[in-house]
Amino acid sequence: MQKKQTITCVLHVSQQKTADYDLKAALEEAIGLALAIDLKIAYSQIIQLKKATSATMIGQGNVEALADIIKDNDIELVVFDGALTPVQQRNLEKAWNCKVIDRTSLILEIFGDRARTAEGRLQVELAALTYQRSRLVRSWTHLERQRGGFGFTGGPGETQLELDRRIIDERIIRIKTDLEKTKRTRGLHRSARADVPYPVVALVGYTNAGKSTLFNKLTQADVLAKDMLFATLDPTMRQIKLPSGRTIILSDTVGFISQLPTQLVAAFRATLEEVCAADLILHVQDCAHPNATHQALEVNKVLTELGLEKELEDGTTINVLNKIDRLEVGDQKTLQTRTNKNDVLISAITGIGLDKLLNIIDRQLNRHNKLVELDLPLDAGEALAWLYRQGVIIARHDTDTAVQLKLQISPSIMAKFKARFEIMPQ
Repeated sequence: MQKKQTITCVLHVSQQKTADYDLKAALEEAIGLALAIDLKIAYSQIIQLKKATSATMIGQGNVEALADIIKDNDIELVVFDGALTPVQQRNLEKAWNCKVIDRTSLILEIFGDRARTAEGRLQVELAALTYQRSRLVRSWTHLERQRGGFGFTGGPGETQLELDRRIIDERIIRIKTDLEKTKRTRGLHRSARADVPYPVVALVGYTNAGKSTLFNKLTQADVLAKDMLFATLDPTMRQIKLPSGRTIILSDTVGFISQLPTQLVAAFRATLEEVCAADLILHVQDCAHPNATHQALEVNKVLTELGLEKELEDGTTINVLNKIDRLEVGDQKTLQTRTNKNDVLISAITGIGLDKLLNIIDRQLNRHNKLVELDLPLDAGEALAWLYRQGVIIARHDTDTAVQLKLQISPSIMAKFKARFEIMPQ
């Protein structure tokens, strides 16, 4: 039997004064978040404020005007696209006689509904517990799941659970212990890849920018790719070959979003460590989106919080401007004039620009390469095979006593080679 959809009102509350920030697109994003967990949108509105009020955020006049709309449309849930204090949330629920949640609650609900791996579920639960711990002035009625997720949207049959800080803290400690084990496991996996070693190229970007579509196109994989916010949550990795013949590991990661809850940034640090450990970052952007510049800044802000500020400046990041098929030809040309050597225009759907992207990845991974001459003993077959797998051999000459090689190799790969085989170049 199909589950009854919750009748919902979505409010985008803004104090933005930036001329290039599209409020309508921001409201559409908030509606997209609500639709991502199958809420039924009965009403939506942009509320622009000069100043937020401490009691209700939006002021008494807006509260009274919306009360009639909420009653007339039988609205059961109001989603605030912004942050509410516990006091504001409680006052609005009393005024409207319905459930009220903010952007953080909604994003946590989506993540809880989408997490598929044990690690993903732990990470979301940790974020939810951390968020709710700060709101114990209210009853915590969200632990009984109706349909996955964490029940922030409420529903009939919820059980009132009396949880105090001690119980939450004990659970947080257990989850952090489990996630630390996962972190060590990821470290072992990265060490194993370092022994291969294939460079890791990580896809990052705003949610719904087209990362998974690009990932599928390049790897021939079948990762879920929909025109939907947060279609990807758990990271996926695949091997692909570059035009030079070199093998790399491509990693698809969770999409970022503006006002990403700080609890989620911290809780998903283990997952995002794949980005921190990457040899190259592809920042996938929806260049056809009205707020594309704002979205790119939000992603860069999170990457900076992860300690990747240097990578944003030194060529370790390639800006992949996706969805150019949605732009008019004139707009494509205008955008092309504003790009630099580390920007590439593509369409992950049609395949436009993908050959150029692969060549840029090849070039950037080789940017620190040096010409090295190396003589290997005739019995060093394993070392020779290892170098061939890296695609670094540009010339070979066999003599009676040695295999003479010329390598185009990066210092990091050479260091791994020396550590593994204890063979020194000339």
